[in-house]
Amino acid sequence: MTRFDKFFGLKAITLTAALSMTAGLAFAGDNVSANQILDALKPKPATRGLSVGPQADPTAHAKEATFLNTVRNRSTRSLSMGEREQIAELAATKPKIDLEIQFDYNSADIAKTSVPSVQALGKALSDPSLKGSTFVVAGHTDAIGGEEYNQGLSERRADTIKKYLMQNYGLNGTDLVTVGYGKSKLKDTANGADPINRRVQVVNMEAKTTASK
Repeated sequence: MTRFDKFFGLKAITLTAALSMTAGLAFAGDNVSANQILDALKPKPATRGLSVGPQADPTAHAKEATFLNTVRNRSTRSLSMGEREQIAELAATKPKIDLEIQFDYNSADIAKTSVPSVQALGKALSDPSLKGSTFVVAGHTDAIGGEEYNQGLSERRADTIKKYLMQNYGLNGTDLVTVGYGKSKLKDTANGADPINRRVQVVNMEAKTTASK
Protein backbone atom coordinates (compact mmCIF):
# COMPACT_ATOMS: atom_id res chain seq x y z
CA MET A 1 0.00 0.00 0.00
CA THR A 2 1.42 3.36 -1.00
CA ARG A 3 1.28 6.53 1.07
CA PHE A 4 -1.36 7.82 -1.34
CA ASP A 5 -3.54 4.78 -0.66
CA LYS A 6 -3.32 5.54 3.03
CA PHE A 7 -3.98 9.23 2.56
CA PHE A 8 -7.08 8.86 0.45
CA GLY A 9 -8.40 5.88 2.41
CA LEU A 10 -9.69 3.94 -0.56
CA LYS A 11 -12.73 1.81 0.23
CA ALA A 12 -14.75 -0.43 -2.04
CA ILE A 13 -18.00 1.47 -1.55
CA THR A 14 -16.34 4.83 -2.07
CA LEU A 15 -14.61 3.59 -5.20
CA THR A 16 -17.85 2.34 -6.69
CA ALA A 17 -19.31 5.83 -6.47
CA ALA A 18 -16.10 7.53 -7.55
CA LEU A 19 -15.46 5.40 -10.59
CA SER A 20 -18.99 5.85 -11.88
CA MET A 21 -18.56 9.63 -11.65
CA THR A 22 -22.32 9.93 -11.26
CA ALA A 23 -22.04 13.59 -10.23
CA GLY A 24 -20.98 14.51 -13.75
CA LEU A 25 -23.28 15.86 -16.42
CA ALA A 26 -24.16 13.47 -19.23
CA PHE A 27 -24.89 14.39 -22.83
CA ALA A 28 -25.66 12.26 -25.85
CA GLY A 29 -22.66 12.12 -28.13
CA ASP A 30 -24.37 13.79 -31.09
CA ASN A 31 -25.90 16.68 -29.17
CA VAL A 32 -23.14 18.02 -26.96
CA SER A 33 -21.71 21.47 -27.71
CA ALA A 34 -18.44 23.11 -26.77
CA ASN A 35 -20.32 25.51 -24.48
CA GLN A 36 -22.03 22.66 -22.65
CA ILE A 37 -18.70 20.95 -22.08
CA LEU A 38 -17.10 24.19 -20.97
CA ASP A 39 -19.87 24.92 -18.47
CA ALA A 40 -19.65 21.41 -17.03
CA LEU A 41 -15.87 21.54 -16.61
CA LYS A 42 -15.49 25.02 -15.17
CA PRO A 43 -14.21 24.65 -11.60
CA LYS A 44 -16.23 25.98 -8.71
CA PRO A 45 -14.13 28.59 -6.88
CA ALA A 46 -12.80 27.34 -3.57
CA THR A 47 -12.28 29.59 -0.59
CA ARG A 48 -10.03 29.78 2.40
CA GLY A 49 -11.36 30.75 5.78
CA LEU A 50 -14.86 30.76 7.22
CA SER A 51 -16.78 32.26 4.32
CA VAL A 52 -19.71 30.40 2.80
CA GLY A 53 -18.87 28.03 -0.04
CA PRO A 54 -16.47 25.15 -0.76
CA GLN A 55 -13.50 25.26 1.58
CA ALA A 56 -10.00 24.80 0.23
CA ASP A 57 -7.60 22.51 2.07
CA PRO A 58 -4.07 23.56 1.04
CA THR A 59 -2.54 20.35 2.39
CA ALA A 60 -4.96 18.10 0.53
CA HIS A 61 -4.56 20.20 -2.61
CA ALA A 62 -0.78 19.81 -2.43
CA LYS A 63 -1.07 16.05 -2.05
CA GLU A 64 -3.43 15.90 -5.02
CA ALA A 65 -0.99 17.90 -7.12
CA THR A 66 1.88 15.63 -6.07
CA PHE A 67 -0.06 12.55 -7.08
CA LEU A 68 -1.13 14.02 -10.43
CA ASN A 69 2.48 14.82 -11.17
CA THR A 70 3.35 11.14 -10.73
CA VAL A 71 0.93 10.13 -13.48
CA ARG A 72 1.69 12.89 -15.97
CA ASN A 73 3.48 11.72 -19.10
CA ARG A 74 2.82 8.12 -18.10
CA SER A 75 1.54 5.67 -20.65
CA THR A 76 -2.05 4.68 -19.96
CA ARG A 77 -1.09 1.04 -19.82
CA SER A 78 1.52 1.67 -17.12
CA LEU A 79 -0.99 2.82 -14.51
CA SER A 80 -1.52 0.31 -11.72
CA MET A 81 -4.94 -0.62 -10.39
CA GLY A 82 -4.17 1.38 -7.26
CA GLU A 83 -3.31 4.47 -9.31
CA ARG A 84 -6.47 4.10 -11.37
CA GLU A 85 -8.46 3.92 -8.16
CA GLN A 86 -6.73 6.98 -6.76
CA ILE A 87 -7.55 8.95 -9.90
CA ALA A 88 -11.20 7.93 -9.56
CA GLU A 89 -11.23 8.88 -5.88
CA LEU A 90 -9.99 12.37 -6.69
CA ALA A 91 -12.27 12.70 -9.70
CA ALA A 92 -15.38 12.04 -7.60
CA THR A 93 -15.51 15.65 -6.38
CA LYS A 94 -14.27 17.41 -9.51
CA PRO A 95 -16.17 19.06 -12.39
CA LYS A 96 -16.82 16.40 -14.99
CA ILE A 97 -18.86 15.40 -17.99
CA ASP A 98 -19.82 12.05 -19.49
CA LEU A 99 -19.66 12.64 -23.23
CA GLU A 100 -20.67 9.17 -24.41
CA ILE A 101 -18.19 9.36 -27.26
CA GLN A 102 -18.94 6.23 -29.26
CA PHE A 103 -16.39 3.88 -30.76
CA ASP A 104 -16.72 1.24 -33.42
CA TYR A 105 -17.38 -2.21 -32.03
CA ASN A 106 -14.26 -3.96 -30.74
CA SER A 107 -12.20 -0.94 -31.84
CA ALA A 108 -10.50 2.22 -30.60
CA ASP A 109 -11.63 4.10 -33.71
CA ILE A 110 -13.99 7.00 -33.03
CA ALA A 111 -17.41 6.42 -34.59
CA LYS A 112 -18.16 8.94 -37.33
CA THR A 113 -21.27 10.10 -35.50
CA SER A 114 -19.13 11.04 -32.48
CA VAL A 115 -16.46 13.07 -34.27
CA PRO A 116 -18.43 16.33 -33.71
CA SER A 117 -18.43 15.63 -29.95
CA VAL A 118 -14.66 15.13 -29.93
CA GLN A 119 -14.28 18.38 -31.87
CA ALA A 120 -16.51 20.15 -29.34
CA LEU A 121 -14.33 18.74 -26.57
CA GLY A 122 -11.22 20.10 -28.25
CA LYS A 123 -12.76 23.56 -28.55
CA ALA A 124 -13.86 23.53 -24.91
CA LEU A 125 -10.50 22.40 -23.52
CA SER A 126 -8.79 25.08 -25.60
CA ASP A 127 -10.82 27.84 -23.95
CA PRO A 128 -8.67 30.34 -21.99
CA SER A 129 -10.87 29.89 -18.89
CA LEU A 130 -9.58 26.31 -18.54
CA LYS A 131 -5.94 27.19 -19.06
CA GLY A 132 -3.71 25.52 -16.47
CA SER A 133 -6.14 22.71 -15.71
CA THR A 134 -5.27 19.03 -15.80
CA PHE A 135 -7.87 16.78 -17.38
CA VAL A 136 -8.47 13.08 -16.91
CA VAL A 137 -9.70 11.27 -20.01
CA ALA A 138 -11.21 7.96 -18.91
CA GLY A 139 -12.04 5.20 -21.37
CA HIS A 140 -14.82 2.63 -20.87
CA THR A 141 -16.00 -0.43 -22.80
CA ASP A 142 -19.17 -2.51 -22.98
CA ALA A 143 -19.44 -5.83 -21.13
CA ILE A 144 -18.71 -8.09 -24.10
CA GLY A 145 -15.40 -9.93 -23.78
CA GLY A 146 -12.93 -10.63 -21.00
CA GLU A 147 -11.77 -8.19 -18.36
CA GLU A 148 -8.14 -8.09 -19.50
CA TYR A 149 -9.04 -7.46 -23.13
CA ASN A 150 -11.55 -4.76 -22.27
CA GLN A 151 -9.09 -3.07 -19.94
CA GLY A 152 -6.62 -2.75 -22.79
CA LEU A 153 -9.35 -1.59 -25.18
CA SER A 154 -10.51 1.15 -22.81
CA GLU A 155 -6.94 2.36 -22.46
CA ARG A 156 -6.52 2.53 -26.24
CA ARG A 157 -9.77 4.47 -26.54
CA ALA A 158 -8.60 7.03 -24.00
CA ASP A 159 -5.29 7.28 -25.87
CA THR A 160 -7.16 7.86 -29.14
CA ILE A 161 -8.96 10.88 -27.69
CA LYS A 162 -5.75 12.29 -26.21
CA LYS A 163 -3.93 11.92 -29.53
CA TYR A 164 -6.80 13.59 -31.38
CA LEU A 165 -6.83 16.54 -28.99
CA MET A 166 -3.08 17.00 -29.19
CA GLN A 167 -2.88 16.74 -32.98
CA ASN A 168 -5.94 18.81 -33.86
CA TYR A 169 -6.11 21.36 -31.02
CA GLY A 170 -2.51 21.66 -29.88
CA LEU A 171 -3.30 20.63 -26.31
CA ASN A 172 -0.32 19.79 -24.12
CA GLY A 173 -0.01 16.08 -23.46
CA THR A 174 1.12 16.71 -19.90
CA ASP A 175 -2.29 18.27 -19.18
CA LEU A 176 -4.14 15.14 -20.32
CA VAL A 177 -4.00 12.10 -18.03
CA THR A 178 -5.48 9.03 -19.68
CA VAL A 179 -6.88 6.06 -17.78
CA GLY A 180 -8.93 3.01 -18.69
CA TYR A 181 -11.57 1.24 -16.60
CA GLY A 182 -12.52 -1.54 -18.99
CA LYS A 183 -16.00 -2.89 -18.35
CA SER A 184 -15.86 -2.28 -14.60
CA LYS A 185 -18.18 0.76 -14.68
CA LEU A 186 -20.97 0.22 -17.16
CA LYS A 187 -23.30 3.13 -17.82
CA ASP A 188 -26.17 0.75 -18.52
CA THR A 189 -25.72 -2.11 -16.07
CA ALA A 190 -28.94 -3.78 -17.22
CA ASN A 191 -27.66 -4.06 -20.78
CA GLY A 192 -23.93 -4.49 -20.76
CA ALA A 193 -23.71 -4.88 -24.54
CA ASP A 194 -25.37 -1.53 -25.24
CA PRO A 195 -23.10 0.84 -27.27
CA ILE A 196 -23.78 3.54 -24.66
CA ASN A 197 -21.22 1.78 -22.48
CA ARG A 198 -18.45 2.43 -25.03
CA ARG A 199 -17.70 5.96 -23.93
CA VAL A 200 -15.18 8.48 -22.61
CA GLN A 201 -15.51 10.61 -19.51
CA VAL A 202 -13.60 13.87 -18.98
CA VAL A 203 -12.78 15.35 -15.56
CA ASN A 204 -11.21 18.69 -14.71
CA MET A 205 -8.77 17.76 -11.95
CA GLU A 206 -7.47 21.27 -11.29
CA ALA A 207 -8.87 22.73 -8.05
CA LYS A 208 -8.81 26.49 -8.52
CA THR A 209 -8.30 28.34 -5.25
CA THR A 210 -9.23 31.93 -4.46
CA ALA A 211 -8.70 33.71 -1.17
CA SER A 212 -11.88 34.57 0.71
CA LYS A 213 -12.70 38.20 1.30
